[in-house]
Amino acid sequence: MIEKLELLLALAKERHFGRAAEACGVTQPTMSNSIKQLEEILGVMLVQRGSRFLGFTPEGERTLEWARRIVGDSRAMRQDINTMKAGLTGELRIAAIPTVLGMVASLTTPFRARHPEVRFQIVSCTSSEVLGLLENLEVDAGLTYIENEPVGKVRSIPLYQESYRLVTSPDGLYGDRDQVTWREVGQVPLCLLTPNMQNRRIIDRALRAAGTAAQPTLTSNSIIVLYTHVKTGRWASVMPAKLAETLGLGDEVRTIPIVDPMVSYSIGLVVPPREPYTPLVAALMQVARDVAPTLET
Repeated sequence: MIEKLELLLALAKERHFGRAAEACGVTQPTMSNSIKQLEEILGVMLVQRGSRFLGFTPEGERTLEWARRIVGDSRAMRQDINTMKAGLTGELRIAAIPTVLGMVASLTTPFRARHPEVRFQIVSCTSSEVLGLLENLEVDAGLTYIENEPVGKVRSIPLYQESYRLVTSPDGLYGDRDQVTWREVGQVPLCLLTPNMQNRRIIDRALRAAGTAAQPTLTSNSIIVLYTHVKTGRWASVMPAKLAETLGLGDEVRTIPIVDPMVSYSIGLVVPPREPYTPLVAALMQVARDVAPTLET
């Protein structure tokens, strides 16, 4: 049963029988037969079929909810028993929004000091993708905004408040100021994250509230792209204060607080609302609680 539920979760992720089979290392007939067997066991149709995958029936969607819970508990049980036998090992998978990538080491470094046998996989994605990966058991935890947009059924641990800076050259527009307003920021040609990023939506909303709008001359879904442009001293951007600090932008640019109003949003660790937690997730949550006070300084 567990194996069939694993295949069902793969189908939910890939939305295609062939790709789901390939991801699971089985043949497509094996995938199709396993789903049909699961339907026979439950006595309902789970998948809408045509010449291709068309989606899940209402019963299929409900079954997915149970599958995530059952498979998650099964994996947690195996990890828990293995930890009792061999100590904390394995891979901890974390999804993070781009603006927090610079502080991930603040969690992984003390974690590794306590548990040196654990490996890490860090993926960068949008806030909605973080929640999707978490729901589908593709990652163990996420780092994202926890109060700006709905985060669904997760447990969150606040880490720090994200505030914002105009990052520009000393001789750029407003580059000689100690602070600027959001309305003034709207007059600056900026390079920004793409609109599908929650950080960009926050910036756009703050500018609209100030009666202005962004004037992006460059957009990207990569912080590295923004960083390399801003570091030349020829481009300006709006970045979270902690990110700008972590990047170490140097003498070519200034990071100027944006006021009127002060805008801040809480960044936190999010994990599935499933107890008992896996040993890896429980250990990560403890590290997050321990380092949170230092991140606010």
